[in-house]
Amino acid sequence: MARIQHRHSLALALTLGIFMPGIVRAEGPDNLPPYKMLRSLEFIQDSVVAGDSSAGEMQRFMLSTIDERLRTADKSVFDDSRNVDAALIYAMSGGNPATLEYLMSRDINGNFDNRVADVLRKYLNGKGLLVVNTLADIAKEYRDKKIGPYLSLVAANVMSAKNPKAALQLYDWARLASPGTIVEESALRRSLALCADAGMVPLGLSYAERYTRRFLHSPYASQFADLFVQLVVDHDADVKQQDIIDILSFMDPPRQREIYLRMARRAAIAGKADLAALASGRAQAISNDGGDAFGALASFYGGVAGVSTPDLGAAVRNIDQMPAGELNQQDRALREAAKAVADEIVRAPDPASLTQVSPLNLPNQESTEHDAAVTNQPGGQSPGTAGVEEGATAKAAHTPEEGRQEADSSFNAFVTTSRSKLDAIDGLLKQESH
Repeated sequence: MARIQHRHSLALALTLGIFMPGIVRAEGPDNLPPYKMLRSLEFIQDSVVAGDSSAGEMQRFMLSTIDERLRTADKSVFDDSRNVDAALIYAMSGGNPATLEYLMSRDINGNFDNRVADVLRKYLNGKGLLVVNTLADIAKEYRDKKIGPYLSLVAANVMSAKNPKAALQLYDWARLASPGTIVEESALRRSLALCADAGMVPLGLSYAERYTRRFLHSPYASQFADLFVQLVVDHDADVKQQDIIDILSFMDPPRQREIYLRMARRAAIAGKADLAALASGRAQAISNDGGDAFGALASFYGGVAGVSTPDLGAAVRNIDQMPAGELNQQDRALREAAKAVADEIVRAPDPASLTQVSPLNLPNQESTEHDAAVTNQPGGQSPGTAGVEEGATAKAAHTPEEGRQEADSSFNAFVTTSRSKLDAIDGLLKQESH
């Protein structure tokens, strides 16, 4: 830690020397070696993730200043390998990718490693997957060099889509080689994202705890919060409640409350009532300076989750206590959906739906019953029907079957027509997908 603070102090002195020459005597930006300017950039970026919001503007200024210095530097400047590393790190730290192309085109002395420049060129142009294995090998080769942590971070970013476990190893090396820096912050945050997607819960919780200990005030902490909530809610069966409480205990009360509210909302939507109840209860228990807006919002999320539980009455009361006008558009829609479900659950059934279905009034039902009654009389025939009994019986036997055949024929024609339309639609979709 003392070594990091010493490096930061030197970088700060250099920065003051560049921009406040009356305080520190130093070389001007026109002839300052790029590697010294990079130290200032690294210090500023590390200050940003440490919570210094005022350093953001200085970061943009330093990036543009280094860009100009690299483009105007004499070719002999890059005979010093430290300046070569500075140019490569600049490109991996949010610098202008075109500047690297420019420097490579002027490199007649072979100061730049063409392999490194080539993989970075593809990575910066969004084609990193084409060189993912080469990038990983180069990162291992340069592991102990100045650019090693940055190359490991870049290689892990590309590797994450192909091999999450290998990417985690690269992230681990990057953060261990650059503790307390923007490299470590990025490696921890992206490691948590991989664990959340892959369901690596214990490892993800470990990364989350490290992040809350070290980078709680980073401007990217909101992204971390979303990733942590995703890990917990999507894999709640594998997460102990005490783990959640312990990890968030490193945060100040307002940040704890915010994450608990996010967790309660996502758990409520996912139908995970126990987790939503825990998160909403913890959010309510945290002091909010006498205001009750956050407590009402926590009760609301708890109520949404409680709609699917036996304690429906309390859930509806919690939902009703939150005025729709105090919710954002998404939560208003959530409120209406929860109330609609609750109303359907408590609504009394329609009495008509409880009656039995009456017999169908089939054609010639009365005459059929009459004929059956007459047939049961002695002789088995009705007056005046002896001559036509055989013909009538044959007609009665064929008519229902013919009706069913006609119905079946119509139904089959409908199914065939519908199926042909579906086949045509599938064909169009396949054409568009190609």
